[in-house]
Amino acid sequence: MANTYTQLYIQYVFTVQGRGNFIKEKFRDELEKVMVGIISNYKCKTYAMCCNPDHCHIFVGMHPAISPSKLMEQVKSGSSNWLNNKKLVPGKFTWQDGCGAFTYSKSHIDQVVKYVLNQPEHHKKQSFKDEYLSFLKKNDVDYDPKYLFEWYENI
Repeated sequence: MANTYTQLYIQYVFTVQGRGNFIKEKFRDELEKVMVGIISNYKCKTYAMCCNPDHCHIFVGMHPAISPSKLMEQVKSGSSNWLNNKKLVPGKFTWQDGCGAFTYSKSHIDQVVKYVLNQPEHHKKQSFKDEYLSFLKKNDVDYDPKYLFEWYENI
């Protein structure tokens, strides 16, 4: 796209279907590399990623030729296919429908990268549900609770 100049930074948050703890440490790095490859194929830049056992955070510098929803569609379908082909999880792996997508300015890059990379420590203090609801509130996102992720309090 000649003559198109942008600064589009998005933190995506999405969850494993059923909020199962299917993303294991033994293959997490490889899964994240697969996701980074998909993102790179769409000329976007991954600044930070953390796949927790039941949800993921990805911070991306977007290319203007792809919509945020299309990028996530490709990341989620490609990573699901990879996990299923490798048979790394029991049964059929899927991500829940939808995602959170939160925008940031260039001045926030370092802060968001640190936040994403610090996920394991962060979730020792705050549940995913509380974290996600705080993102919605902080970003003044109107939402209907019936369309949020499935919450499983015992996980």
